[in-house]
Amino acid sequence: MSESALPADPLALFAGWFADVHAFGLPEPNAMVLATASGDGVPSARTVLLKGYGPHGFRFFTNLTSHKGRDLAENPRAALVFPWHAMHRQVRVAGPVEQLSREESAAYFRTRPHGSRLGAWASERQSGVIPGRDVLERRFAELAERWPEEPPDAPAQAENAVPLPDFWGGFRVVPESIEFWQGRRDRLHDRIRYRRATPLEQGEVEQGEWVMERLSP
Repeated sequence: MSESALPADPLALFAGWFADVHAFGLPEPNAMVLATASGDGVPSARTVLLKGYGPHGFRFFTNLTSHKGRDLAENPRAALVFPWHAMHRQVRVAGPVEQLSREESAAYFRTRPHGSRLGAWASERQSGVIPGRDVLERRFAELAERWPEEPPDAPAQAENAVPLPDFWGGFRVVPESIEFWQGRRDRLHDRIRYRRATPLEQGEVEQGEWVMERLSP
């Protein structure tokens, strides 16, 4: 990776790498590790799916009362890792987190398969202790009876459409730094980090210049 050949905007480089991952045929190319911390600094990490990215940041959706949802309510910062090991590549993202509007969340929720929408309702107590799987299956069956699957040509606001739960929504990680890791021989890996020249203020996006720097492997 030559600095002189890289774009000034890290999102342009991410788009190129993301296209490479799709072309390579990696399973779940949008899988990313999301790391959060509670208000008192206890870390937690899990894999979630990227559901969009751009100048405003990297989007994902989840139960707002889940472990990660509670962490982000207390400490709205996060780190992401895209572990594309088969291509000897990795991307790390870090920055503040903003909750998406209910309108944005509803628009995405309507694109989910019917079963996934029911599943969101069935797992209302995400990360909470339950006595057994049968609890989920009974709840799912009740919801399937309440909201049967609509025909493909039904309007988005059909009477039996599964509504967006109050406890479900999306988040956006607004990058303050993005690091691109490319594996090389003898562990002399390329690590190129883009970071904001000045920290983002609350609610800012697309502000300030990016600084590119090479890190020692």
